[in-house]
Order: sequence, then structure tokens, then C-alpha cells
Amino acid sequence: MKLNRASLADKAGWAAAHVTLPQYDVAAMAEATKAAPAWVHFGTGNIFRAFIAVLPQRLLNEGLTDKGIIMANTHDPAIIDTVFTPYDNLCISVVLNPDATTSREIVGSIAEGLKADSSNEAAMARFKEIFTNPSLQMLSFTITEKGYALRQPDGAFLPAVEADMEEGPHNTKNAMATLTKFLYWRWQAGGAPLAVCSLDNCSHNGEVFHNSVSTIAKAWVENGLVEADFAAWLDDETKVSFPWSMIDKITPRPSKEVQASLEADGIEGMETIVTSKGGYTAAFVNAERPQYLVIEDKFPNGRPPLEKAGVYFCDRETVNKTERMKVTTCLNPLHTAMSVNGCLLGYTKIADEMKDPDITALITRLGYGEGLPVVTHPGILEPKDFIDEVVKERLPNPFMPDAPQRIATDTSQKVAVRFGETVKSYVAEKRDMTGLVSIPLAIAGWLRYLLGVDDAGKEMEVSDDPLKEHLQNQLKGVVWNDPSSYAGQIRPILANANIFGVDLTTTPLADKIEAMFVEELAGPGAVRKTLQKYLA
Repeated sequence: MKLNRASLADKAGWAAAHVTLPQYDVAAMAEATKAAPAWVHFGTGNIFRAFIAVLPQRLLNEGLTDKGIIMANTHDPAIIDTVFTPYDNLCISVVLNPDATTSREIVGSIAEGLKADSSNEAAMARFKEIFTNPSLQMLSFTITEKGYALRQPDGAFLPAVEADMEEGPHNTKNAMATLTKFLYWRWQAGGAPLAVCSLDNCSHNGEVFHNSVSTIAKAWVENGLVEADFAAWLDDETKVSFPWSMIDKITPRPSKEVQASLEADGIEGMETIVTSKGGYTAAFVNAERPQYLVIEDKFPNGRPPLEKAGVYFCDRETVNKTERMKVTTCLNPLHTAMSVNGCLLGYTKIADEMKDPDITALITRLGYGEGLPVVTHPGILEPKDFIDEVVKERLPNPFMPDAPQRIATDTSQKVAVRFGETVKSYVAEKRDMTGLVSIPLAIAGWLRYLLGVDDAGKEMEVSDDPLKEHLQNQLKGVVWNDPSSYAGQIRPILANANIFGVDLTTTPLADKIEAMFVEELAGPGAVRKTLQKYLA
């Protein structure tokens, strides 16, 4: 049985494969969406297919809308050619339940897929149709934190961004410049209002997003490439809003076990594909059941009734509190701490780490003992309950094929929020930091991880990170099994407020991190011994 629109007519076949079908006319939905688009999403990764695209599916199933979602890719266009177009934009969503069961559903809400590539004339023409249509209400984005970045670590603009600023809204290369071009088209067509929503895990994501787009627009104005009124339109939130949001759902790479189970039930074409840019994808997506999406309710052109699909809408302060609760206390710090240490200890699966008493001691103390005392309570969710769900249900789920190696990606871009914000809270509240253990252990473990040698002395791959080469150069001379090789190399890193959000050398934590790091250089087993020593 093949996954395509024609096969949806085989209701008995899909039922035998334990797959739930869309409860609406997919072809009619696609036509209605193309004629009067309401929602475009940028980013075609797992989180989009397992969570974002399922939201309009819920509304369509209930008859609350007749429109789906249009997807666009800015980073890896080959994904559209490999796992969307051949399957008529359908996807099998597999929910991995903690009780060893799975739930399967065909997501049919994706009306069309477009490559946001300026050299693709047909795609650009279609984008212009969409963005100049007053029916468009919202854009959403899951392009990762670095997708909004305009500058290099030294503060200079990225070469592609600089070129786009000089050339204007023509042959843009950078994703933020391309979006700014699309918005310019909308302004030229009369400037119908629009909400532009980042759904990525970065603090104050709406503000970050607005700043990037506004910076490019103002550079174009300064260079005489667009009108000043365009930049003013972007800065008027009654015309273009950039709502803040918090999202949470773990969506790992396609599981071989899930693939095998789908194939065993006669479903064809479920092979995992690795794209030329290193992305792992398939015609199915697997994810955990828990999910949270909290969005600032600021949509100047209206929006779909997503609250009926489980989305929380509230004011900016509540979004900010919820985001702070999650990324600085209740989930993300735990993920990072266990991922870098898990890599060092030889783990390849998060669920297996949760059977390790040293790892569980690390994250339990980090969440309950060091995070909760300074947690921001959002009012709509209970922080302790959130951590309970993370520690007792989500992370131990043996059917979640998530890897610490994936979570360790881009750690330098995360530590300022995941640890730096808690440190700032301790400083602001004048709390004693001498008793902190898990936070310094997590940071020391990350720096030890950057050496590329695990706790058994075997070489290991260090996950991608924009500062990887820079940080590893700063660690030159440090030998994983020779504490005497340490000569203060991590001190400048700890002092870098751009990385940690605060100069850690101005706090008692720097000396503690340094001591832990040196202890972890004592040869095979030193990382585990250090964890046990401080967590005893």
C-alpha cells in the first residue's frame, strides 16, 4: 500500500494497518487553501509534521475550517522533492506512547509545498500570489534558533546577509532577507495586516524575529533600495505583529523500529533518507504524545481557531513566563545536561540514560533542587507538574528514539538561556550560589565533551555547533587524561557573556566549573567519578 491521495480511498486497507485517515476531503481542502491561503509555515522538519501540521488537521476534522496549511522550505529544499511531492504532501504521524503502543495517523492538511529559493522563478511567482492575497492571516516558523541570526560570533554580518543588504529584495539568499522580500511584496500590494510567528525555542522569539527583519529592511532603506514607509509598516504591530511563543514537543529522527512496523503492515516507501545537508527524514514522523504551544494572541488579520486544537493563547507576559519556565528550568536545561554527559558516557538513546542513576541524579537535582527555587510560574501550567511529566514520563519513554547526540547540537547557542538565565536569577535575588552543583557539572561536562573523547578514552564525534571550531581552538593543549595539561584554557570561555549570558568569572561558579573540568581530565572513568563525587 502506497501513501498518496488515491490510496485514501482504501479505507479498509488503512484500517487494517491501524492508520487513522483525515476526516475531510483532502483535495477540496487543497483547492480552498490555494485560492485563499490563511497560513504559511516555513520549516519542513519533524516538529512541523508531528505538531504544527496536525493542528489544522484537528480543525478540518471537526469542520471548523476548510483550509489547511502551506509549507515552505528555506534551508533544505531537497526534502520537498523526497518526502512530500512523491506522497502528495501526505505524512504518517506516529505517536510513541509510554505504554509500548503507537498511534498512527495520516496528516493531510498540507495543501502545497514550496521552495523559498529566489532562483526558482515559479516558486517566487507563487509566493507573490500568496503574500499579496489579503486572506493571508499568519506565518509560522520552525527554522531553529540560528535561522534568525544575521551576525557572526565576532559581531560582523554574515556574508550572505551583507550581500542581501546591499543588493536589496531581488535575489536574496538569507532566509530572513527572503522573508523580508515577501513582506515587501505584501506592503506594495496595499499592506494587508499579518502575524509573523516564530515557533522556535529561543528566548523572546518574536522580538528576535522582528529585530532581524527590521534590520534588513532598514538597511535596504538606507541603501535606497526600498521606501522608508515599508520599514515603518514592519514596525507597526497593528499592521505586522511578531507574537511571542513557547513550543514543546520532542520529535526525534525517524525510528528504524517504527519504519519496520509500518513496513510489516504493508505500507511502502517508509525508508529514512539523509539529505545532502545532513537532514534525516522519511514519509513518516515519530514523536512523543505530550505537546505544548503557547502563543501571544496578537493577530491583526485574524487567525484560525487554534485554541480548539489545544493551543494556549494569552498575553505576552504569560508567554514569556511559560517560555522561561520551560527553557530555563523545567525541560531544556535537563536535556542539555544529560545530552553532553550522556555522549561522554557512551549513550545513544535518551531513554537509556534515564536508567543511569548518575544521570538521573544530575537532572533531578538540576530541575527540582536548583531550578524550581527561581522558576517563573506562568499561571497556565504548574512548573512542578511539568518537571514531573518530563522526568517520570517523557524522558524515560523507551519508544522515543531520541539521541543525546542530536540534543547536543548547537549547545553554544543554548547555554545562555538554559543555564545563564538561572544564574542571573540567583544573582538578581542575591541567592547563595555556592550550593549549586548540577549547573556547574553540566557546563564542565559540555567543555569536556568538546575535547571529542569519551569517558572511556575513545574518540567521539562532537555534534555540529557554529562555535565548535572556535571553542575547540580555545581548548588546545588540554589532554583528556592529563589534568596537568590544563593551564586556564576554559577561563576565557567562562568569561564570555555572549555564550553564557553572564560573565561566569564574576560568580562563584567559575572556580567550581574549573575544578570539575580538571577532575574530568583524570583519564578513563573520570567523568563518571566526578558526577558521583558531587552528586553523592
